[in-house]
Amino acid sequence: MSTPTTSRVSGERGGTVLVTGGAGFIGTASAPLLAHSFDRVVAVDCMHPQIHPSIDRPHGLDDRVELVVGDVTSPALWDSLLDDVRPDVVVHLAAETGTGQSLTEASRHAEANVVGTTQMLDAFLRSGVMPSRIVLTSSRAVYGEGAWSRTADGAVFYPGQRSNGLLEQSLWDFPDAEPCAMSAATTHPAPVSVYGATKLAQEHIVAAWAQSVNVEPVILRLQNVYGPGQSLINPYTGIMSLFCRLARVGRSIPLYEDGLVRRDFVLIDDVARAVVAASTSPAPGPRPIDIGSGEHQTIATAAELIAAHYGAPAPHVTGQFRQGDVRHAWADVAHARDALGWSPEYTLGDGVTRLATWIENQPGVEI
Repeated sequence: MSTPTTSRVSGERGGTVLVTGGAGFIGTASAPLLAHSFDRVVAVDCMHPQIHPSIDRPHGLDDRVELVVGDVTSPALWDSLLDDVRPDVVVHLAAETGTGQSLTEASRHAEANVVGTTQMLDAFLRSGVMPSRIVLTSSRAVYGEGAWSRTADGAVFYPGQRSNGLLEQSLWDFPDAEPCAMSAATTHPAPVSVYGATKLAQEHIVAAWAQSVNVEPVILRLQNVYGPGQSLINPYTGIMSLFCRLARVGRSIPLYEDGLVRRDFVLIDDVARAVVAASTSPAPGPRPIDIGSGEHQTIATAAELIAAHYGAPAPHVTGQFRQGDVRHAWADVAHARDALGWSPEYTLGDGVTRLATWIENQPGVEI
């Protein structure tokens, strides 16, 4: 094995950034800002057909980005890539992201999320090319149900995964308790989905490896990201685009459980700024950084906003549920302000308008 050479962190501008999964939702949205901050932006993406209709370069990907089509689980891809690219910063977005899908395709999620990450790290050492910083986009799924506090005395506890028996009885919440905001400083990770488990494994692998070889790890735990550019052909995509596609054809939006599930919907524009801040800020530190909108909404509220935008019928509660879904999730973003100088700028209403306007301009939109 050759002796690794360490490149510099670019600071505000300069150097090379390598973005895995760089032709996807977050990568495409982040590309213009990254191209402004770095001299060279290289994206590697397998162009999976679940997300991309073809292997052609996505229309929305910034022209300044060099796109390499390849699978991050392939050692040959990494060896070829690192012959040409010497990244100062790596933004590791490549991942399988379907919560429900991960239950039935666990191996696929583990291969992409865990093995894809270890293949990348092995390749850096094998090639002797080392970035100074790796930015990993993780997920609020690592928290699982998170922490709750008892209404009687305020004691914090971790209820764990809701059982199928409870869900079948429509026992949605944990009795006599209230959920707490998710924060890496105070909330212990306890994933309740295969997807969440693989993302937590990614975090542990990147952090342990990076700090052993003098590479700076920066971990972002993202809440529910939505907005223009999200795949409209992926059946496991976020609920906001699905809600829009239903409402635009005059259908009532179905709401799982009792419609009062709380989520932190954060617009892609805000997430792209967080990714770039994590790539360029002087010293974000090793503690995972929670990225969200700074508030929570029920899925009923989100659906009502979308229905009103389209003049669609009111949403309706179905009582259905999905294994692996948590009851409530939202982020405490105070640390993001301190570590990155970042804060969310868009309200849910702003985001719904931006998403709906974008969808109207897409050809052949189907439910």
